[in-house]
Amino acid sequence: MLITYLKLLMTAIFWGGTFISGRMLAESVPPFSAAFFRFLIAAACLYVLVVRREGILPRLGRQQVLPVALLGLLGVFAYNVLFFNGLKLITAGRASIIIANNPIVISLFSALFFKESLSLTKVVGILISVAGAVIAISGGDPLALFAGGIGIGDLYIFGCVLSWSAYTLIGKRVMRDLSPLAAVSHSAGVGVLALLIPACMEGMPAAVPGYSPADWGNLAYLGLFGTVLGFVWYYEGVRVIGPSRASLFINFVPISAIGLAHIILKEPVSVSLLVGGALVITGVTLNHLANSGVCGFKSKVRV
Repeated sequence: MLITYLKLLMTAIFWGGTFISGRMLAESVPPFSAAFFRFLIAAACLYVLVVRREGILPRLGRQQVLPVALLGLLGVFAYNVLFFNGLKLITAGRASIIIANNPIVISLFSALFFKESLSLTKVVGILISVAGAVIAISGGDPLALFAGGIGIGDLYIFGCVLSWSAYTLIGKRVMRDLSPLAAVSHSAGVGVLALLIPACMEGMPAAVPGYSPADWGNLAYLGLFGTVLGFVWYYEGVRVIGPSRASLFINFVPISAIGLAHIILKEPVSVSLLVGGALVITGVTLNHLANSGVCGFKSKVRV
């Protein structure tokens, strides 16, 4: 169990690093092209890895084709379309605070579709964890992020929350028949095919020769750490501890992104980051205690 939590924490750090790599790529590689190469690199590595680990590339049964296609279309293609369109209209901080609602939406959908129990302690843990992410992202003034009201950009980013929640929960169903590695491999393959057309429309074929070594290094990081290790470890966590608890670690992503920005981009670390990080850790701990039966609380997962 400890290894699972450590992998989920490292996944959050890797995903936090994708914001840094993405920021470095922004001036030279358009968003769909960056996403395409990220998942092209990832899919190639994942397919090699799954063959080496499982001895054969798992073939999809007739009943698995649609769910796996949905994983690629929702978790890879749709997420990127909504995310990049949303960021054209609202700030990254505002987008991050909306994405921090992932654990709440996943937990609610888990309770609705998977009959996963939600104890009072678990709910409190989720709310505290989300509150910590909000404080860290907003600099201690959450209301300021919503001063301008809700617009189409906010709806795009909330669409990211829905697409990632669907990706998480559909993945739990898919992993009844496929390993996490096989599920991520096939979804990445679908995502590459779906991203090819918009990437070409951005002028990707003509632009590739102009990519710098730094560009390729960032693309490699996005593909290998942000996708191969990140997605596989996240799905392993979903399978071992359930989607609600695994999704809570998503709240560490903005925390790690801000921390890495301080180390790599020399951005200052604020008090709100430290307070937010403490609240996130508290929320994750409460959620774990609720599921392990400590202090009289016990949340049974019925799937």
